[in-house]
Amino acid sequence: MSTESAAVAPRPAAVPSPTAVFVALKLSLLRNGLRQSTGRTLAYVASVIVGLLFAAGAVTGLIALRGNDHVGALVVLLTGILTLGWAVMPLFFPTGDETLDPTRLVMLPLRPRPLIVSLLVASLVGIGPVVTLALIVGSVIAVAHGTAAAVVGVLAVVLVVLVCVSLARAVATASVRLLTSRRGRDLAVLSGLFIAIGAQGVNIAAQKLGRPDGLSVLEPLGNVLRWVPPASAVSAVEDAGHGAYGRAVAGLALTALALVLLLWWWQRTLTALMTSPDSSTLQAVEKDSARRGGTGERGLARLLPDGRTGTVMLRTLRYAWRDPKSKMSWATSLAVGLLVPVVSYVQGNGSIYTAFSASALLGMQMYNQFGQDTSAFWMVASTIATPRDAYQELRARALTLAMVAVPYVTLVVVGTAAFIGPWSDFLEVYGLSLAVLGALLATGALSSALFPYSIPSEGNKNVAPGQGAIAWFSLFGGLLIGSVLCAPLLALTIWLHVAGLHHLLWLLLPVGVVYGTGIAELGLRIAAPRVARRLPEILVAVSKG
Repeated sequence: MSTESAAVAPRPAAVPSPTAVFVALKLSLLRNGLRQSTGRTLAYVASVIVGLLFAAGAVTGLIALRGNDHVGALVVLLTGILTLGWAVMPLFFPTGDETLDPTRLVMLPLRPRPLIVSLLVASLVGIGPVVTLALIVGSVIAVAHGTAAAVVGVLAVVLVVLVCVSLARAVATASVRLLTSRRGRDLAVLSGLFIAIGAQGVNIAAQKLGRPDGLSVLEPLGNVLRWVPPASAVSAVEDAGHGAYGRAVAGLALTALALVLLLWWWQRTLTALMTSPDSSTLQAVEKDSARRGGTGERGLARLLPDGRTGTVMLRTLRYAWRDPKSKMSWATSLAVGLLVPVVSYVQGNGSIYTAFSASALLGMQMYNQFGQDTSAFWMVASTIATPRDAYQELRARALTLAMVAVPYVTLVVVGTAAFIGPWSDFLEVYGLSLAVLGALLATGALSSALFPYSIPSEGNKNVAPGQGAIAWFSLFGGLLIGSVLCAPLLALTIWLHVAGLHHLLWLLLPVGVVYGTGIAELGLRIAAPRVARRLPEILVAVSKG
């Protein structure tokens, strides 16, 4: 090649920084997502406003607490809660950020280390990091006193934000196969349950902080968390302000070490994810073949009755385990039924009668039985030709519910009697709980026959559009009738108390068992012919979603 041609040869195009490309990609995804609909744009803007207002209020409150003897424990706990939120949020909302899925990048010629840096910087774009940054800055201001504390505070803010974001990305990368599978979607559906439980925890904590001793109740927990990264970095700011420079350095070092370990773990999982086969596809055929190769029923199926009853019970249990919305409904009832006595006890107004929540919430699972089948109900409807068929179908579903509810109600009542007491009321409450369960099984069967409605398979709605009134009437009408059905047993209980016949209260247990069983059987027999007669209407109603 001549000197002239070498001189005019074009220079290779400059390779853009992957970090800049990923930041631009994140902004593009955000912008294009908002263009999809006006409703989505308004929802995002509203979430930004709410997030910023919350951050502003929290920062103002933290600054107002500056100088409080116990504010150090508060900011340490706040940092721990923020870190926990960043750790679990990708598990509950895996589709909230498309950049959480690194499998989309497997075909690109990117090495793990530059990819991690780019993803980390891109992760700092969003309302979540901004709110976290504001809260950490407010926490540092609340405990920083002096120049040394201010310098340590700057380092602490950077380290805490990086640890939170790195933790979220590392968790998302390590569990991305789960998050993109059916089980991962089920986990996302259950997020509402954890949010509800967390809200109860915040409510209890707020009540305790409102007492005269105030923030001092946080000191024992703060003394433990102040050595747990990244809360140790915030604690280092307070230590530096008090002249404890050795403790401050140790706190920063712990957080820095945690950041290094998180980045190392993230890099290892990212490398394995982008270079190894997807076991969910390669091994699925082998697992299915092995599963199909077996003969006969296994596990719980062998314990169920033969014939239609056992078949319906097994199908109902599988729906409760595999269908996301059925699983959510069951999990919520089980968790809240146990949570109500616990919350009442923690709040100082506990009563053994709060155990009724267990039977009430699980009994409500009997409502809208056919709507829970969604569009698959037509296969069930094809097997119902007579009132006897309908009775066997309803009875099997009720038996499935009772198989779970009776042991669960027993556990909740025993636990409530043990921790709240008194034990002298155990037999009374246990008998009434079983009677309530039987009454709800009866009204649930009748309500399923008279007021069926569709449950959409997709989205977060539990009632199809236009059927809201039917759903409310089905639920509250059934609960009202169930309360009326329990009135005789409640009247007997009141009479025994008023008459001073406390030594006969034990009779409420056998009476409750017999009454609950009888009323449930009566409800099933009344509902069965109505199901058989209204089968076409039920099929149309549950198929609207």
